Amino acid sequence: MKLLDVKAVLDRETGMQENDPEREILKELDDGGTHYAILSHRWGAEVSYKEMTGLMKLEEQKRVEVRQRAGYRKIIESCKQAMKDEYKWLWIDTCCIDKRSSAELSEAINSMYRWYQNAQVCYVYLNDVDQSTFPTQQDKSKFDKSNGWPEWFVRGWTLQELIAPKRVEFFNKEWVHIGNKQRFAPTLERTTGIPSKVLTSGLAGKRLSVAQIMSWAAERKTTRVEDRAYSLMGLFGVNMPMLYGEGKRAFQRLQLEIIRGFTDQSIFAWNPQMPRTGSVLAEEPSDFRGCGGIEKVEPDKFVHRLREEYTKYGYSSKSSRRDIDSLAALRDEVEFQQFTVSNAGIQVLLLVVPSRDSPSYFRAILACTQGEGLVAIDLVSFGRSFARTSIDSLLPETYPNIKTLHLIHHQDTNETRRELVLDDKYASYHGFTRRGTYPRQFTRNNVTLSSLAEDLIVIVYANNDARSCFAVGLGYYFGHGWVHVENDRYSPTQEENWMDFGSRAYHRMWEARAKHAQNMPKRQALYSGGYGNCFLRHAHLPRSIWAARVVWGRWEEEDLKVMVDVVECPGCCDGPYKTTITSTGMALPCRGL
Repeated sequence: MKLLDVKAVLDRETGMQENDPEREILKELDDGGTHYAILSHRWGAEVSYKEMTGLMKLEEQKRVEVRQRAGYRKIIESCKQAMKDEYKWLWIDTCCIDKRSSAELSEAINSMYRWYQNAQVCYVYLNDVDQSTFPTQQDKSKFDKSNGWPEWFVRGWTLQELIAPKRVEFFNKEWVHIGNKQRFAPTLERTTGIPSKVLTSGLAGKRLSVAQIMSWAAERKTTRVEDRAYSLMGLFGVNMPMLYGEGKRAFQRLQLEIIRGFTDQSIFAWNPQMPRTGSVLAEEPSDFRGCGGIEKVEPDKFVHRLREEYTKYGYSSKSSRRDIDSLAALRDEVEFQQFTVSNAGIQVLLLVVPSRDSPSYFRAILACTQGEGLVAIDLVSFGRSFARTSIDSLLPETYPNIKTLHLIHHQDTNETRRELVLDDKYASYHGFTRRGTYPRQFTRNNVTLSSLAEDLIVIVYANNDARSCFAVGLGYYFGHGWVHVENDRYSPTQEENWMDFGSRAYHRMWEARAKHAQNMPKRQALYSGGYGNCFLRHAHLPRSIWAARVVWGRWEEEDLKVMVDVVECPGCCDGPYKTTITSTGMALPCRGL
């Protein structure tokens, strides 16, 4: 690693005019045999490797500009503190890595946890703390962008920079010392979710699950999406090449590297905010929110816990004791403690409970606990592979079976995607515009749904002048497509109400998705002339003369178009209306008898 020569940097600063421009301020040294200090901070206006090493060769105007940056002052103050603490060497990520070299950058990122771990002291600079004491209480008025704590505590890279060093000293914006990690471990545990024992003595020797470590990063942010994965490599002791531009795929690669080195099923125990079907790997660390209490269970204890939860997982009371005792074979199953990753999926031995309602659905019991019970996830078969899904309720048919499964570890394949074309230009005739989609965005008018099992996307339309809005839901349930439209029963008063309504509509539709799929119009052939049937859903918009109307063709059509329109209400407020198919194939509402 390249380390700053503390004395050389300070000498250059104090004797700027007389200094030798060729004097080296960085030296390549071994982190294992060198005593050095290290800085952890939030990036701002920083000084690069090129600027720091070539400062004396810059034109005077440029040199003055560099020295006036906040990042340069951090370097100088860090060197002063290191000199005070009698350290000759200092490492700072902004100026000790030549980021023009991709090889050097990759080496630094893969080595960074070790560099922080081997440092004798880590100086944490809290640039947004102006008080002379360590903040021990959440203050959302002062730190409104970082959940009431200094911003350093919600950044991705600073997670390992807090855990890895044995000694961490905190400084406020004026470089006044305000505390250390050992003293404020209880406060830091409350702030970060990291147990005090980890903060005070590191990760070594701790029986921590993958899910628990991931949970510490759930609320943290990085400037580059890939860094949410790269910043966690050191915590798990894995290495992988940097591929900036790969987006969320970086986190998928990280999980696969962890799986190759760990035998911990808690990596599958993530819990997304919005239900989805697809890869058994989480999309991002946020999916592990709330997993801080998950603990890994060893095979022998796993069998014991299974027996304790005999009733919970629905074993038939008529099942023989021999069937239950046969699960004890898991203790000796080497395969139970191994994962194999291939293009076919992640091969793993799991205990699964089949669904009584569908032979394609299973509940897998994982070798980890949360609270008093074992953790379980829902799976759906897709050919010879299994994908993660979400089932509201599953009635067990038998006791768990031991199965070797291939779990899908890539995102939805082409075979699982359903493309729809949304045509909503006519809605604007009455002042209604598309305001948002939940839980994800889509490009232009092309809506993509996963047809593997269950999926839902909700589109919100609103008219500000009329203070009226409605939501259209397009979804899949057990392989069946469905459409639903509903209005807002309340009169919104602020722009953010459209977002609230979209979220409420999404959750209502998701809870009723089985009913919506069941109530879809049945396919009919009115005549053999070839003009396909059209179907319709509509909902009256309160406080208006309008109705929201959604029209679509056969769901199995290759190029399915869904049309959203706003029309004058045909009288649905006077009585119940049903869907009818016209002789031309168009569906219109008619009064029910």
